[in-house]
Amino acid sequence: MKIRPATSLDRDAVWSIIEPVIREGATYALPSDLSKADGLAYWFSSDHQVFVAEDAGSIVGTYYLRANQRGGGSHVANCGYMTAQSAQGRGVATAMCQHSLEQARSQGFRAMQFNFVISTNEGAIRLWQKLGFQIVGRLPKAFRHPRLGFVDALVMYQLFDASEGA
Repeated sequence: MKIRPATSLDRDAVWSIIEPVIREGATYALPSDLSKADGLAYWFSSDHQVFVAEDAGSIVGTYYLRANQRGGGSHVANCGYMTAQSAQGRGVATAMCQHSLEQARSQGFRAMQFNFVISTNEGAIRLWQKLGFQIVGRLPKAFRHPRLGFVDALVMYQLFDASEGA
């Protein structure tokens, strides 16, 4: 698997990955009826560095990396990840998260924070914990799940080694 920066030629492939996730409405706080133009504008926002994971010539995942906040919080990275439904369970999310951690460290970020991990997204939570993230906060009933009603959202955080980065 190869992870590389996304180009404008990847937009349709990225949309084919993010559209089903957006439509399902179970893991991202985005309107489930988001148009293709608005969905791609969100994913490829000017403050996002977008990457794609390629396997055997097909794009099987995408993620973005950005500063979680501006100013005094700009040393903490934030990411969003989505894997193609056909590629789930093949290590794509693991590879993308490891890649994003390397990218963040190399760019001088001191930590990474996930602001709104849906508590019912148990596979993602297990993976993030396996990769060194801790649950540092719980937002009770902060997400309206399309099938389960109001569920908690988690804040997850990983502080990089204090001797690394800027």
